[in-house]
Amino acid sequence: MCSALVNKIIHFSSVDGPGNRMAIFLQGCNFDCLYCHNPETINTCSHCKVCSRECESNAISIIKDKIVWNKTLCKDCDKCVVTCTKNSSPKTIQMSVEDILKEIKRIKPFISGITVSGGECTLQSNFVTKLFKEVKNIGLSTFLDTNGYLPLDEMCELVSVMDMAMIDVKSYDSKEHMMLTGKDNKTVIENVKYISNINKLYEVRTVIVPDILNNYYNVDMISKLIASLNSNIRYKLIKYRPIGVRTEIIKSYTPDEKTMNGLSELARRNGCENVIVV
Repeated sequence: MCSALVNKIIHFSSVDGPGNRMAIFLQGCNFDCLYCHNPETINTCSHCKVCSRECESNAISIIKDKIVWNKTLCKDCDKCVVTCTKNSSPKTIQMSVEDILKEIKRIKPFISGITVSGGECTLQSNFVTKLFKEVKNIGLSTFLDTNGYLPLDEMCELVSVMDMAMIDVKSYDSKEHMMLTGKDNKTVIENVKYISNINKLYEVRTVIVPDILNNYYNVDMISKLIASLNSNIRYKLIKYRPIGVRTEIIKSYTPDEKTMNGLSELARRNGCENVIVV
């Protein structure tokens, strides 16, 4: 039985692709972004047991030296996640394709499709491929939300059952991308080109982080890249926000409207016809 480690499922989302969608967040990421807004999705639980001492609802127990989370008892206070020093969460569940399909079918009349995200969902690409096949069979659309680090042209079966992809381009400069994420951006750029060339690129996203990134250069170069591929591809400029961020490792602030509007206008001047700011 094919399964994946799931961090959480949002049954109704209007920000993870077009329409009303179920968003499925898989655990584990190959980036360690300084501004990561969900650092608890980066690593898998090491069973260090620190979180068990913080749970006031007795939802976390230790069985055979392993952390076990009881969803029924959990009050979602997230003290366990805040306490974790390993960029993980005890609140993950191993779910099969069939398990997730049951969740999807319960709300199928109210959604237009699913989006699989992370963490980084392509790390569990076999699972995503099988899930997408089943979801296509019941008439829903399939979107992939990825950081673009793993080469998608080597995942032909996954790409064939994926309707569209959304890719983060966090920095256009390779050295800055390495500083920010711990990884190079070469494959990210190649994936943007590849997915666009097969008409499956729905959205490119860039987070605007004052005092940390060369935001003007990034938007300038990324928007030129998008316009050269397909000017109708949506370019989403996202304000950095400190919510959920490990502020001990990054010192930044939310950019003002003037900054965001200026970057949005820059992207439009470069030929992007579908620019949004969030």
